[in-house]
Amino acid sequence: MKVEQIYTGCLAEAAYYIESKGEAVIIDPLRETDPYVERAESDGARIKYVLETHFHADFVSGHLDLANKTGATIVFGPTAQPEFEAYTAKDGEELKVGDVTIKVLHTPGHTMESSTYLLLDEDGKEYAIFTGDTLFLGDVGRPDLAVKTDLSREDLAGHLYDSLRNKIMPLSDDVIVYPGHGAGSACGKKMSSETWGYLGDQKKTNYALQPMTREEFVKEVTEGLVAPPQYFPKNAVMNKSGYQSIDDVLERGLNPLSVRAFKAAWAEEEALVIDTRHQDDFAKGFLPGSIFIGIDDNFAMWVGALITDLQIPILFVADEGREKEIVTRLARVGYDNPVGYLEGGFDAWKAAGEDVDTIEEITAEELANKFDKEGMNVLDVRKASEYNAQHVIGAQNFPLDFINQNMSEVDRNKKYFLHCAGGYRSMITASILKSRGFEQVVNIKGGYKALVETDLPMTEFEEQITEL
Repeated sequence: MKVEQIYTGCLAEAAYYIESKGEAVIIDPLRETDPYVERAESDGARIKYVLETHFHADFVSGHLDLANKTGATIVFGPTAQPEFEAYTAKDGEELKVGDVTIKVLHTPGHTMESSTYLLLDEDGKEYAIFTGDTLFLGDVGRPDLAVKTDLSREDLAGHLYDSLRNKIMPLSDDVIVYPGHGAGSACGKKMSSETWGYLGDQKKTNYALQPMTREEFVKEVTEGLVAPPQYFPKNAVMNKSGYQSIDDVLERGLNPLSVRAFKAAWAEEEALVIDTRHQDDFAKGFLPGSIFIGIDDNFAMWVGALITDLQIPILFVADEGREKEIVTRLARVGYDNPVGYLEGGFDAWKAAGEDVDTIEEITAEELANKFDKEGMNVLDVRKASEYNAQHVIGAQNFPLDFINQNMSEVDRNKKYFLHCAGGYRSMITASILKSRGFEQVVNIKGGYKALVETDLPMTEFEEQITEL
């Protein structure tokens, strides 16, 4: 028996590969299929099942393409009603894979179809549980992401309470917990940075598994919830209803365009242009009207949080050799309409004599030296929880997450100095403001991490409460 976790840091997502006697299972795969097909081929194994723990909201799963390419059966837990060919298993049903057994445990709460897969080894011993978003290390899944349900989040939290106590906690302490996500995911608020652990440890340390009444549990898991990123319900619908093949998305998106063709497509398609280079390179020069979302950070999450139309045509600027990575990461969160990239990148644009824009920047020390002498409008674009933990006195909280809703709070006639924690989110904010006609924006290099080292007046530090 082989069990492998395939972890993708930019989405804080874990897929799993299980193999026994030439038969394999993939649990919660990402959109691209090659890593799973190649892994099975290296073992000389046939992928028998693609197991889905639930209809995911934070990414588009690869279940359809993987099943089409391998002949594997897609399996969901009880009550799931996918709009494509799949097998809906019964609670307690056992699936044979080589010499091992996978038992389906219906664990509603995060969503009503949510299920946990219990792996029994060759001797029938309980070995591991693949919990999806039912149980994380240090946390449980938020109960407000179900697709089109009449149940409230309090109702779902009550179901989760029962699932944890009736299906998960009775299992042996030495059972390994393999969750669907780790720290950084928006699907939980207190997740550990570890990506696997033992159930016995979770029983001791996970707040959600401690003795408490149903009412106390419901209050605990619903406290602090804010609206999820706008793409979550859209991805959940795609996972339930189906989507086009990623091969088609890649073929369309990996379309090199000359400067002339790029400009024509920008106008004709009414496309959004995303610049995926490093923020330092973007600040020095970029295509006027383009938006910065760098590939070397939480690219997919920020695309999903900020771009409301999943089908908008997307053109992109990239460092050479990273084009496929960008199209793949767009597809992971359901952005299936990239129409090409700038051949030769930004250098080709500049060489063609096209107009170039820049972002003004200032160091934290330079800001501190000016701060007492001039009236300065500082925008702190971190989450409210980060801002409340500590911030520059006088700074306005303007979270990037809600920029589309909060544009009325900024004035085109004022000059704004922007910062986040380190510089990535503030550069995104600056690019969006620039694209919308705000010319007086200055990025503070190094962000809060640099500002806190200066003598700027700061609020007292308070322990940060994770905001969802």
